[in-house]
Amino acid sequence: MPSVTATPPEAARMQPVILDTDVASLLHKRKLSGPLATRLIGRKPLITFVTYGELTKWMEIRHWGTRSRQELADWLSGIPVLPGDEAVATTWGRLSAAGIQRGRPRPTNDMWVAAGALTYDLPLATLNLKDYEDFRLHHGLRILGGE
Repeated sequence: MPSVTATPPEAARMQPVILDTDVASLLHKRKLSGPLATRLIGRKPLITFVTYGELTKWMEIRHWGTRSRQELADWLSGIPVLPGDEAVATTWGRLSAAGIQRGRPRPTNDMWVAAGALTYDLPLATLNLKDYEDFRLHHGLRILGGE
């Protein structure tokens, strides 16, 4: 969680939120700051299977050493991972088809993350607002940090 010390508002206490990969990475490094960091105080962070995979990919590409790998594994052990199950796959298929029909196909991984948030009816914490704007406008994706 963010290193900001404040008492969370009663309404936000332990409400789940899905972290986009960039937000998850910044939280892991303790480098997330600003309004989004404040909004995450007291919330229960979750990630999708896609974010788990992307974090693993970054670790491999960057040839992390044993200590960095263990730090990430320790951090991830406290974060529930939402699976890419049949319900999420169905939502992904609908998002993909809708984007193609609108002439705006979306990046695959962004669709998977949005599909998880929409399927579980959870807000998404992201700093990449433009990547998810289409899902917000056309599918009702709630974005934490996009207000």
